[in-house]
Amino acid sequence: MEHPGFEEFYEAEHARLVTSLLLATGNADWARDATDEAFTRALTSWPRVQAMASPAGWTYRVAINVVRRRQRRRSIEQRLLSHRSPPVDVPAPAGEAWLLVAALPERQRLAVVLRFVADLTEAQIATVMGISRSTVSSTLIDARRSLGLALADDPERIDETPTGGRHG
Repeated sequence: MEHPGFEEFYEAEHARLVTSLLLATGNADWARDATDEAFTRALTSWPRVQAMASPAGWTYRVAINVVRRRQRRRSIEQRLLSHRSPPVDVPAPAGEAWLLVAALPERQRLAVVLRFVADLTEAQIATVMGISRSTVSSTLIDARRSLGLALADDPERIDETPTGGRHG
């Protein structure tokens, strides 16, 4: 399926939208996710969006609405969680490695747990997290890189093995 003009539109607007949302929300993950969602919607409706007076304005509005929904959801979750008793500390399932996972940023930690504990596919994780499959993939890559660096004796040697990790 070809969408003439979309690639140029994406190249011209993507970075500016991510930056705008980052400055508006202060949350890089939300900015990237909302931008990805807005451009995905623009692509799937490109013939209609392209004909609009301001395709960029429509895309920004979609992205801002995605952020607002996320903020409302977070507010509701925080209100509900404030009425619950604090969680009991659960020991790490596999020792010190899980302490490193716990130190990852929230999205990376969730993606790692869903992939390697819940054994979900990237597509299933995308559905659970409400992000694109490609975002799940890059999040897992970032998490693996962070964990690899944390586990490595010599970070310069992290990519010397075929799996990107170290044998030892």
